[in-house]
Order: sequence, then structure tokens, then C-alpha cells
Amino acid sequence: MKSTRGSKVIGMAKVAYYPGNTARAASMEVEDCIVPLCKTLGIELVEIPKASSDGGNIISQASAKLQHSLVARNLALAEQKGIDIMTTCATSHAIMCDTADTLAADSIYASQLNNLIARTSGIEYAGESKSRHLLHYLVEEIGLDKVRDAVVNPIKLNVAGYYGSNMQREGACGDDDAFLPSYLEQLITALGGVPIDFELKCQSVGAPSLLTLEGTAMAMTAAVLCDAKQNGADIMVSACTISHSNLDSYQSRAGKLTGKDTTMPVVHLAELVAFALGHYPDRFAQLRTRALIIGSSRANSFNLCQLTLAST
Repeated sequence: MKSTRGSKVIGMAKVAYYPGNTARAASMEVEDCIVPLCKTLGIELVEIPKASSDGGNIISQASAKLQHSLVARNLALAEQKGIDIMTTCATSHAIMCDTADTLAADSIYASQLNNLIARTSGIEYAGESKSRHLLHYLVEEIGLDKVRDAVVNPIKLNVAGYYGSNMQREGACGDDDAFLPSYLEQLITALGGVPIDFELKCQSVGAPSLLTLEGTAMAMTAAVLCDAKQNGADIMVSACTISHSNLDSYQSRAGKLTGKDTTMPVVHLAELVAFALGHYPDRFAQLRTRALIIGSSRANSFNLCQLTLAST
């Protein structure tokens, strides 16, 4: 899909791109946006040849060793190019960080995995390449001032930033605070939006449990969406492509099962950044229109409720 804008390229940085498990399948909108936004900000994305799934924290339920092997192999492939990995998915990022930390803490286990990887792929992971989430990379490497200078279409909406639970731990949250993160809010401000703080921004929406514990996952999803809405958010931006499916695709299902108003536009982090930088203006206009319509409906419902109460 083409993205048209006039832009200046800021510096040049190189990073291996890992799309995660959904960006090239169920979340093609991420793939549409990551390339043009990185080009605008001067980030060169390098494909990782023959990279595999990271297991999505699902394979680990049957075999942690298998998941660690898959992830260590991906990290080793990036290591061969002498660069770190960047991903748009908080779950994938957390899995890579967990694997790197596990291998660094247990040299015997690391040796066992490297023997396996060497036999199957002819490579080994030395622990030099690390995972970086798009959010952390933009804040820490590109810098918010440079992002702000590149903004063409300021967001001008009340935006709830959803971190999720996976990357909010020491070793996976960059230099952000693991318990009181602010990177998303800082980035939203730089993009011309108004950050909306809400209590459940780091709570899981139960994505891995969707097929086995649907009711629980939908209740968790509804709670996050309702919390953001009640605090005045027009839209939500998600830092995790896996959690995004619960928040967006299963949004109406969560509302139906819980009886709560969960209607809210939810976009990926890569989309929000790309829109602000001037890419896909038609899609951005549709997002703004949907947010305004939902907001207007909510206000009308509130006013009708107030009038009904006043007349009784």
C-alpha cells in the first residue's frame, strides 16, 4: 500500500526488524506503517533472513526450551549482522528479553541451546544482540524532539496509551519505569495528542487465554477499554500487536459478554506514529471521524440520561 507525503529524512540508524507473529498476517496495517515511518525518521530496517515465530508464550506452555531455542536463533541471526532487533510487539519484545536474560544467567543452559541451534542452523547466540521495542527505540535512540519536528498531522485527540503487562518489567522496559511508565504518554504528546492516564494501562487483556478462557479474557479486555473511556480517551493506542486483537477485533464481543460499553477506536503504535508523520492521511481522517462520532454518541447518551433523571 502506498503512503504519500513530503518528508525530510533524519539521520540514519540501522536495526534488524522482527515483525512478530501478527504484523504480516492478522495485522497488516502495522506492516503498512512501519516502513514509511522508519524511512521518515531515518531508521533503516534490515530483514532477518529465515526468522521464525517466537512462540508467542504459547509454545512455552508445552516446552520452554523450544521457545527459547526459536528466540535465541532469531537473535543469533540479527547478531550475524552486528545489529539489535526492533519489534512493534510488546509480547515478542518481552519474550526476546526473557530469553536473553535466561541464557545470560545460565551458561550451561545457554551452551545446550547453542549446541542445538548450531546443529540445526549452523549459528550460535553470543548474547550481543538485544531486543528493542519501537516505543523505546523512538524515545531513547531517535529522540522525542526529532519525532516532534517530523510531525505533519498532529493527532489532536485524547489518546489512552496501552502498554500491556509483558514488557513492563526490569530488563524489558528500556529506561522507562517498570511500574509507572511514561514513554507512551511522552510520545503521544510529541505527536500532538493529549495523553490520557488510566489505571489499567499495564494490565493484561488475556490474549494467550482467548481460546481456552474466553470469558476471563473478555472481562479483562472490557475492563481496560472501559477504564480508558471513563478517563476521557477518544482513542487507544496499543504497544502490543497481539493484545491489540483483543482490544480491537474482539471489542464488541467483550462488550456483549460483560454488558459494558467497550466501543472505542484502537490503533497500533506504528499506525499512530505514521499518521502523525503524514502517512495515510485518509486512514487518519477515518480514525478521527470515528472517534468524533463515538464521542458524540456518548455525550448524547449522557445528556439524555441527565434529562431523564431531571424529569423524574
